[in-house]
Formats: sequence, C-alpha cells, structure tokens
Amino acid sequence: MQRMAFTMRIKPGFEAEYRRRHDEIWPELSALLKAAGIRDYSIFLESKSGTLFAIQKLTRGNKVDDLPNHPLMKCWWAYMADIMEVNSDNSPVSHPLAEVFHTD
Repeated sequence: MQRMAFTMRIKPGFEAEYRRRHDEIWPELSALLKAAGIRDYSIFLESKSGTLFAIQKLTRGNKVDDLPNHPLMKCWWAYMADIMEVNSDNSPVSHPLAEVFHTD
C-alpha cells in the first residue's frame, strides 16, 4: 500500500470548527474516499501555525486523481472554503511531502 502525506492550513480561530465538521463528516464523502482507494486517513493539527498534516494509505490502482472532478468532492471543498486556505476552485491549498523514513 502506498502512503501519501501532505500539509494544508486552516484559518486562525477555526480549529474547533474544523474538528466539528470532520467529526460530522458526510457518510457519502467517506464512502467516496473509500471507493477511490483511500484507507487509514488521518489529519493532525499543529495549533500554533494552523498547519494540518494529513497522511493516507492508498490501495493499488486507486482513483484519487479522479476526486477533484467529483461533484461531492467539490461540494465538500465549498463547505470547507470559509475556514481553510483554498485555491480558486475551493480545493485546499496543499503541499505534498516526500517520505524520507518509514518503519513498521
């Protein structure tokens, strides 16, 4: 299984709201992520900077590259746009991270 990690940022003062929205994640969005091949997805917050660190495991033959075009994904991005740094299409500004060490 491939691991993918990236960072994003939330706007200052929205930490609790970000957590609340993810605590109430839409079941259909969870199903979409799973259908795309995302497993074991975690997001961590560094509260002083508002930096989010996300890591997910991807199945072989995953379809994550299709997610930005899916209407439900676009809806989620629009829902989150008021509390995150986003691009012009409301997708989160994200920065991929290169894996430099791993151990099981």
